[in-house]
Amino acid sequence: MPLEEFLAGSISGALGIAVGHPIDTVKVRLQALARYNGVVHCVTQTYCKEGVHGFFRGAAFPVLTTGLVNSLVFGAYSNALDVLSQSKRAERGAHTVPMTQVYAAGAFSGFIQVLVAAPIDLIKVRLQGCTSRGGSQGPLHCAMRILREEGPVGLYRGSVAMALRDIPCYGFYFLPYEVIRKALTEEGKRPGTFAVLMAGGVAGVVTWALATPMDVIKARLQLSGAGGRRYGGVVDCLRVSVREEGPRVLFRGLMLNSVRAFPVNAVTFLSYEHLMSRLCPPSLLQSKGEDSTVS
Repeated sequence: MPLEEFLAGSISGALGIAVGHPIDTVKVRLQALARYNGVVHCVTQTYCKEGVHGFFRGAAFPVLTTGLVNSLVFGAYSNALDVLSQSKRAERGAHTVPMTQVYAAGAFSGFIQVLVAAPIDLIKVRLQGCTSRGGSQGPLHCAMRILREEGPVGLYRGSVAMALRDIPCYGFYFLPYEVIRKALTEEGKRPGTFAVLMAGGVAGVVTWALATPMDVIKARLQLSGAGGRRYGGVVDCLRVSVREEGPRVLFRGLMLNSVRAFPVNAVTFLSYEHLMSRLCPPSLLQSKGEDSTVS
């Protein structure tokens, strides 16, 4: 179902970005730029200096590219679970899939998406970190500047931190989703809107609670030398940040991540499930309702 996966991933990802990007911009600036004293100060300064547009800085690029990333994530997860459980989606309702297999499939999807999403995320963060009205630039200009100043490897700045964040955390992303969705669904029935919304929202909150420390390091490395302080790598950034700002710095943006994660992931999962059920033929529609269960 490559076309269906791509369309569902594109639309659901775009909806998620529309819901969460303003909060994500504030989070990135709090994590990587030392000029703000807190959430309120960051919000007011962003609005006063850049207007409403400032909160959506860098949004267009991920909206245009999220279809590829989302289809990779959901597709890699589903196919990895097929291999690990030695069953197809339509067959998994007949037996229980162990939590270890669900986690491993999710972690694999995290690894796959890092390979493609690292340059996209870098450009997004660089655009979000541009705080002046006159300093606005587009994604193409940003990418060309990175290539000119840092070479192709520059597009993967912060990718190690991103991998350390996403590979383990994507396992936890799908695990609570599967567990909660099944718990809120009557046996023999397809998951309803409430079940998918709650499962997706909680999965997002759990994932970002675990991901925030490495998310701080990733954002700082991505803005290193581009409006942010220069660091020598993950270990150097971690050591310097904790030494100068204390361990609490690793949880900067946790509240914003949690607040953003619930609606963004609830909308993403609900729209993805709904679109897939509409785009798939009837034979696949039933198998979608008989998705994997977790022990």
